Amino acid sequence: MKTAKTKNSLWLKEFARRVTSQGGEDGILEKIMDVLPDTDQWCVEFGSWDGKHLSNTYNLIANKNYSAVLIEGDSKRFQDLVANFQSNSRVTPVNRFVGFEKDNCLDRILDKTEIPKNFDLLSIDIDGNDYHVWETVTDYQAKVVIIEFNPTGPKTVEFVQPRDMIVTQGTGLLSMVRLANDKGYELLAVESANAIFVSRQYYELFDMKDNSIDTLWTDQSAITHLFFGYDGTVFLRGLQLSPWQQIPLKEPNVQILPKWARKTFGGQNAILCKLGKMYRRKLKKC
Repeated sequence: MKTAKTKNSLWLKEFARRVTSQGGEDGILEKIMDVLPDTDQWCVEFGSWDGKHLSNTYNLIANKNYSAVLIEGDSKRFQDLVANFQSNSRVTPVNRFVGFEKDNCLDRILDKTEIPKNFDLLSIDIDGNDYHVWETVTDYQAKVVIIEFNPTGPKTVEFVQPRDMIVTQGTGLLSMVRLANDKGYELLAVESANAIFVSRQYYELFDMKDNSIDTLWTDQSAITHLFFGYDGTVFLRGLQLSPWQQIPLKEPNVQILPKWARKTFGGQNAILCKLGKMYRRKLKKC
């Protein structure tokens, strides 16, 4: 049995390398597969685009002879996917939107393929309902799961978007980790906006001293921090930007009190002081 020799809990980061993935996921996943015993060289990815664009499985398919089920709901992207793999008989392209209902869940889609129940890698990236779609997977248990999370939420905050296919908000890392733990997985790495989990039965092979979010999530640059001064002034630090829409968030636009209504000590005339107090009391009742 292969084992991993490590110095610290971030050792997988040393293998980060990008082939087509968003960040260094390709290299990390390749190393994880090397550590796992008895791999079957099967993977699944949905939200596949053309099979190459930001793909977490293309490196394994093209360079490690993996078989794959690649699922894409958009018809144009699916045509590109088919064209990219038309000469590869190990790839099964599927033109479906994966959901969480009985007729469109991943279990039912995979039932129509040759993939084994305990395949090596599942990659989920659908910009929204990733949590709910993975939650409904019960018949198949991948050894490793890489899933997108919303990186703008703090590590201490629970957030799961509504269970609605037209909503695209995502899920925070803490909530994703708790779902993974409930499903029998442990966190191995965090890269870009992706969390990588391994089935608990293989976790000890990775010799992780500490797999907490505090330790493994090292890049939290997408977070905007909001806090208050004692006088009611709202302050922003961090990214201060909606990363997907590229719209800036500015302090003057998020204030809940006008300057004259903020509580001060000295330097303010009695009338403004009284009006400010009345204004704050009114807001409390709203």
